Amino acid sequence: MAARTASAGRTAPRSAPKAAPKSAAIPQLAWHQVRPAPIVLVSGTEVFLAERAIRQLRDFLKLEDPSLEISDVQADSYSPGELLTVASPSLFGEPRLIRVSSVEKCSDTFLAEAIDYLQNPAEDTYLVLRHGGGVRGKKLLDLIRAGTGGGIEVVCAELKKDTDRHDFASSEFKAAGKRVTPSALRSLVGAFSGDLAELSAACQQLIADTGAEVTETTVDRYYGGRVEANAFKVADAAIAGHRGEALVILRHALASGADPVPVVAAFAMKIRTMAKLCGVRGGSAQLASQYGLAPWQVERAQRDLRGWSDEGLARCVVALAETDAAVKGAERDPVFALERLIGVIARKGES
Repeated sequence: MAARTASAGRTAPRSAPKAAPKSAAIPQLAWHQVRPAPIVLVSGTEVFLAERAIRQLRDFLKLEDPSLEISDVQADSYSPGELLTVASPSLFGEPRLIRVSSVEKCSDTFLAEAIDYLQNPAEDTYLVLRHGGGVRGKKLLDLIRAGTGGGIEVVCAELKKDTDRHDFASSEFKAAGKRVTPSALRSLVGAFSGDLAELSAACQQLIADTGAEVTETTVDRYYGGRVEANAFKVADAAIAGHRGEALVILRHALASGADPVPVVAAFAMKIRTMAKLCGVRGGSAQLASQYGLAPWQVERAQRDLRGWSDEGLARCVVALAETDAAVKGAERDPVFALERLIGVIARKGES
């Protein structure tokens, strides 16, 4: 079978994978670039992307040959000879996909037999090894990365930065041929900043339910009640100087079950970005690259900084640190501490 990209209908460009170890002698691919190979090592801590990559490979192989045999093996509860058994040719010679989970917790028996298997992989068989991180199984991973078995590695690192999640969400809409405005993307990523699976599900719902273009109004109608979204709305209103509006949104968020901690986190993200860019000159693309931000984040921070003094921003940074401690137990009334912070920021740190 020709080794082609298992795109499952997805052709939109996505962000590049994390840098591979310099010693790797095999292709290091992003999750959406998964393709058939005798050995497919799916590494990294991002469970959602790893599961999607393995699912896309399965769908691709099924499309190529509906008679594909699929077997699942648990590396941490492995039975001796199990790998050899499921990899053995069947009566009719169907291709085989063997999915091995929990390689990061594998037994010594699995490790020994998997290393032996690399020396002579079964014909027309695709062995997928899911390793979630850690040092267990390192000898096996090193052999694969050195080229033993003729494999590839699919890197599924956690998307920690807003820019990474923004690119992921953007690619979901591009792959579906759906237009989405920049402000809608920002709102959506803000609403689902803590869970990539939920972010993907939200994108798919908007793709399925909405018209030709997804706007910020659309996102707000569907997901305006999210705690994260309300937290950023509180911060946006306060930074813009609208103290009353910020307090109303805050009280609504708290009444809906929001916790003060993520609200402070939203303020922290915005104020710290403003502090980074205070007094710095340059274009949004240049500064985004320099500070590890997205261009839209730079442009937003530059707009937010209008009318602020260095001293006022410094006072807000101090107030932010005090409020962070307050909502984590240093003071008796975290809500009062939040309202006090909103007042300081709405006045741009001025008395």
